[in-house]
Amino acid sequence: MHMNIGEHRNNWNHLLLNSINAISLSGAIMTALAATTAAAGGGTIVLSLKLSSTLLYLSATGILCVMNKIQPSQLAEEQLNAVRLFKQLHAQIETTLAVKNPTIADVKEALEKVLALDKAYPLPLLGAMLDKFPSTVEPAVWWPNRKPRREGRFGKKGKNGWSIELEEEMKEIVGVLKRRDIAEYLRLGQIALKVNKMLVISGPLLTSLAAFGSAFVGSSSYGSWATMVGVIAGALASVVNTLEHGGQVGMVFEMYRSTAGIFRLMEESIVANLEERDVERRENGELLEMDVALKLGRSLSELKDLLNTSYSSQSTDGTEEFASKLF
Repeated sequence: MHMNIGEHRNNWNHLLLNSINAISLSGAIMTALAATTAAAGGGTIVLSLKLSSTLLYLSATGILCVMNKIQPSQLAEEQLNAVRLFKQLHAQIETTLAVKNPTIADVKEALEKVLALDKAYPLPLLGAMLDKFPSTVEPAVWWPNRKPRREGRFGKKGKNGWSIELEEEMKEIVGVLKRRDIAEYLRLGQIALKVNKMLVISGPLLTSLAAFGSAFVGSSSYGSWATMVGVIAGALASVVNTLEHGGQVGMVFEMYRSTAGIFRLMEESIVANLEERDVERRENGELLEMDVALKLGRSLSELKDLLNTSYSSQSTDGTEEFASKLF
């Protein structure tokens, strides 16, 4: 369902983009024809061209306002993320079934993850759509609140793969994720959001100006200026619309937000284990270290190199390396 809806909303983006651009450019052409006809003295034809161009611009303004509100490219990206995460959850459930007999707690945990995903990436638009222009940019959250685990990942005895050195390494990884990766993607998301807001305001404003200018084409007082406004504003509106929806700025914002969410989930996973004082109730330390290294696109040796680089950069006030090599 999420895949079908995602493809549907991606089609919305392309169809609405092409339709609005065609309407805006048609309005600009009619405005220019009206000005040319007015100079030749065609009164009735000028009136029909003026009304047609004005109605086209007003229609483009209304459709563009709706399109800017729902951001189809961002809606499509949300559903693509949902598809990826549901596939990931399906693989986790299959792994659980393969390595042990599931308990009621496992069923409840899987159900909570499904409900959290549905809440993070809702299918309906009315009443449930995510805010496309939040006041502050926060990482996407698609997981339920973490609860202490009752056993290690494979119930290993002893220290469950943990040591004091490993705990310090995990704490430092959390620090690097916060200082560099999460902060950087939230900064980029903020930039994308500001650009999108500017384009969202500019598009309907230009089509409204074009409608106003086309209505006064042929006027004895402001005819030449009205023609310039009607034609130039209409052409600029098509350019702005192409930059916003053809460039899929909303999708870029959602991509940065979801990437920051990946690092936030990794951070919370590590912190939840570190806060659990009983090592037997944590995930296996060695497996967690390997899992974190793979998610960051690093080998275990590269992960230790990252920590050494982090320590040295903090002591020398140098530029700290990003934790992830994948994003």
